[in-house]
Amino acid sequence: MTRYLAPAAALLLTACGTAQAERAVPIPIAIRDVPPTPGLRTAVLAGGCFWGMEAVFQDVKGVRNVVAGYAGGSARDANYAAVSSETTRHAEAIRITYDPRVVSYATLLRVYFSIAHDPTQLNRQGPDSGTSYRSAIFPQNPAQRAVAAGYIAQLGQSHAFAKPIVTRLETGAFYPAEAYHQDFFRRNPTHPYIVRWDKPKVAGFKAAFPQLAVRS
Repeated sequence: MTRYLAPAAALLLTACGTAQAERAVPIPIAIRDVPPTPGLRTAVLAGGCFWGMEAVFQDVKGVRNVVAGYAGGSARDANYAAVSSETTRHAEAIRITYDPRVVSYATLLRVYFSIAHDPTQLNRQGPDSGTSYRSAIFPQNPAQRAVAAGYIAQLGQSHAFAKPIVTRLETGAFYPAEAYHQDFFRRNPTHPYIVRWDKPKVAGFKAAFPQLAVRS
């Protein structure tokens, strides 16, 4: 996993402090959505390094909790060392617990496709490559699957992206990652990887979706 930079680059990025906001892709609102219901719901999304994915969705109004982890493989090898070998079928993923009366499933998907990751990159995101960095949605029920499939088709027809969307709908359990991966962005704001790749993404989300952001 490409999570570290050369010392000179690390010093430069840390000195910069903040990074320029990444530009969100303008995409339409989903035609279909999961109806709001009482109680909290979960969504599981994969789109590259889970540090950045976690950081973006932690700032979405209505999201109560985000856990970094692994999805799509088995429990016996759902750990960082094994998944890094790219032989376990896991994807780095996040489990989002959200209040559907505040933020809908389709709205989460809009953030996911627009800024949280690039859905046109096959088995890679930014500096990271391998199947564990694939773009994948793990629907938690038939309603989520229908909305996700419909939105992918809708975005394809809208030609919002210059290249085809490669996001897959998959099945499989979610396994939380090790404790040191949790809340990594907030605990390590000057980490070179965070400064270079994830701060621009979070800034891009806040710029593109100010009405959804917890903090301005």
